[in-house]
Amino acid sequence: MTVTIQPTGISPADVLAVARGDAKVVLAPATLAAMATSRSIVDDIEADGRPVYGVSTGFGALANTFVAPERRAELQHALIRSHAAGIGAPMPREVVRAMMLLRVRSLALGHSGVRPLVAEALVDLLNHEVTPWVPEHGSLGASGDLAPLAHCALVLLGDGWVLGPDGQRQPAADALRRAGLAPVELAAKEGLALINGTDGMLGMLLLAIHDAAHLFTMADVTAALAIEAMLGSDRPFLPELHAIRPHPGQGVSATNIHRLLQHSAVMDSHRDDVAHAVQDAYSMRCAPQVAGAARDTLDFVRTVAGRELLSVVDNPVVLPDGRVESTGNFHGAPLGFAADFLAIAAAEVGAIAERRVDRLLDVTRSRDLPAFLSPDAGVNSGLMIAQYTAAGIVAENRRLAAPASVDSLPTSGMQEDHVSMGWAATKKLRTVLDNLTSLLAVELLSAVRGLQLRAPLTPSPAGRAAIAALGGAIGEPGPDVFLAPLIETAREVVATATLRATVEQEIGELN
Repeated sequence: MTVTIQPTGISPADVLAVARGDAKVVLAPATLAAMATSRSIVDDIEADGRPVYGVSTGFGALANTFVAPERRAELQHALIRSHAAGIGAPMPREVVRAMMLLRVRSLALGHSGVRPLVAEALVDLLNHEVTPWVPEHGSLGASGDLAPLAHCALVLLGDGWVLGPDGQRQPAADALRRAGLAPVELAAKEGLALINGTDGMLGMLLLAIHDAAHLFTMADVTAALAIEAMLGSDRPFLPELHAIRPHPGQGVSATNIHRLLQHSAVMDSHRDDVAHAVQDAYSMRCAPQVAGAARDTLDFVRTVAGRELLSVVDNPVVLPDGRVESTGNFHGAPLGFAADFLAIAAAEVGAIAERRVDRLLDVTRSRDLPAFLSPDAGVNSGLMIAQYTAAGIVAENRRLAAPASVDSLPTSGMQEDHVSMGWAATKKLRTVLDNLTSLLAVELLSAVRGLQLRAPLTPSPAGRAAIAALGGAIGEPGPDVFLAPLIETAREVVATATLRATVEQEIGELN
């Protein structure tokens, strides 16, 4: 696959293709032309000798310091070196690739005043799979992701580090040489244009949106399996009950769960049983209300990210009429707020899943399943400690759901006196979603074990597919086994599309 960058921008699918699929990147001729036009305006300003921020002045609190023409290239290189001040473990390769692509996108919009060769150099890094080493700490979302983007730009200069094949850092100069690439000499404005913007936090948010959409559907699957295993009712998920509270996501989740529970001998076994509970517990009956609210939150976040993909986030910006104006478009508040909101929603999807796990394992509430889903409880502990693991993860997600975007700290001699913390918000969102994967894995494992213990009753098509997906790893109910590998297997099933695809072959597409 090849992603062609037009002067109108790119799509979320393009970001995923480059970040995770190693798609090649091409700059459209119209993009090169737009950048050349923008650059000509900067060249004219240089010729006039006017003091313009980022072209002939220092940066941040040094914005009033005039820089002589003969030192402006030096200024751009010094900017990159001084701002590449991050520390900590490297960011994942997919995040760095997304960030670089989005920086190319920003330059391609034709408001940054850089020569086309600067964008082409970033494209060369992507296409030769040269991935800068970007430390996890350094960005406050002020002027965007200055430090992370500076670590990317530093590689263009033949300096800094890259991620080696073994995950260790290697000198960038060696990586460029192996790829047949030459370092870039920056001109006026270009260093600033490489590091001002929201590309890191936007890249992480786009990846998170994709992951959250899949996990929220899988949350409907694992909820339905747990409800089935606990002899729950499918009546709370009837469409007419959700039409009278028309939150879109709630209706989608309810429809998914209702369809997943059909054609099940387990469900049929108690449908007309007078002893059956009139109302299921909230963690069962209210599954669509929680997961659906998370879906609606995701829709809001998707809208915010879509707007940002159309946005010029550089500073200063070069306008077609020749003006160069300072802006605040690099401020990451829209992305930070959205990421915090989605982290809250995802944390609650995991929290309600853990409550269903607890019910499945509790002999007083699981409707005749053995304690901790062990046929020989006492000598054996069954899935007791898997619920401990889930509870610990829920507690961590509650901490991570505390918003980062309210935690502003002033920097740059009070010039940057309010920052977004958008990088922190999007980074912790990814952790919350990874934790949600684990929580749904524990629910899937518990629900499958519960359905196995309902034999000889035949479960729903979704239940049969889940048993087939996990059965080879977990075996039949029996004596205790080493549990961690089973949870890892369940994580893989939740994270990938295989189980969902199998279920959809039986009951049609899930939303």
